[in-house]
Amino acid sequence: MTIEQALIVGTGLIGTSVALALREKGVAVYLSDIDAQAVWLARELGAGQEWNGEEVDLAVLAVPPHIVGERLAELQKQGVARAYTDVASVKVDPIADAERLGCDLACYVPGHPLAGRERSGPFAARADLFLGRPWALCPGPETDAGAARLARELVSICGANAVTVGAAEHDSAVALVSHAPHVVASAVAATLADGDDVALGLAGQGLRDVTRIAAGNPLLWRMILCGNALPVAGVLERIAADLAAAAAALRSGDLAGVTDLLRRGVTGHDRIPGTQGGCALVRVVLPEGPGELARLCTAAELADVVIEDVRLERSAELSAEVAVRAEDAGRLAEALRFHGWRVPPVRGVTV
Repeated sequence: MTIEQALIVGTGLIGTSVALALREKGVAVYLSDIDAQAVWLARELGAGQEWNGEEVDLAVLAVPPHIVGERLAELQKQGVARAYTDVASVKVDPIADAERLGCDLACYVPGHPLAGRERSGPFAARADLFLGRPWALCPGPETDAGAARLARELVSICGANAVTVGAAEHDSAVALVSHAPHVVASAVAATLADGDDVALGLAGQGLRDVTRIAAGNPLLWRMILCGNALPVAGVLERIAADLAAAAAALRSGDLAGVTDLLRRGVTGHDRIPGTQGGCALVRVVLPEGPGELARLCTAAELADVVIEDVRLERSAELSAEVAVRAEDAGRLAEALRFHGWRVPPVRGVTV
């Protein structure tokens, strides 16, 4: 079994990005969305053609979590695909909905790519959005092996790394690494609403980094948080306790507790893949235009260098900070210069 034809249901950022990645590999892609304008725009971007009931190998449900089960039931009733997956950022509730609605769980592989942008809609989509990113797959005991292979093939085509995990474990994990951080970023950004022009005029890159994800669609995030409420609440309560203790310490002048929090913050930061000590940063100036990040990843692959993390930054020009193992930094810089990129000298700076 292989993916020759695919249906993307939902042509927002993630759905259209999946479609673009599939099209780059020659897969025939069909597009469906309740928003006809979104389908038109995705089609104009080269993501595929409008769906008119064609049967496909794989259907990808890129819809909000609370309607995954409903859409899955509708498509399975029509016999649209040999296998089905979704990209919702919570898994327990959609799986329960699918079971309640009598869906065939054997050909359904719940999934979630850990990638995104603060912008939404098809126009923000990129074929390289998933490159090097983890993509959770949550097959159940009843999942058919053929369906699981198609889901893993989708992940591979998109350039992501498949991670098999249980649905409940997934939801607990993303509460810690995605959902609660979004709420915290929103809380920080919300304090800026009443900030004066002098304060905001002094804002630097650190503030932009902390609040970048707060620009996400509030209604979509409300649905995500509703579907993972208890795990997220638990993480937020732990964060709130740390912040309350830090505030009390600052008021009392006893900064030992604050210092402990800062040290634990360094330890936690260093556990994030791609930010461990010993990684070197290679800065690359990116030309304007589509596909440059994908070209960069291809150049790294040809140089046999594993990219741990990539951070984009824009000031006067667009650049990328590429985190790699320290021993690989020189080889990557040389390879990128060979392929025509501007790469400043690599200093002994670690992440």
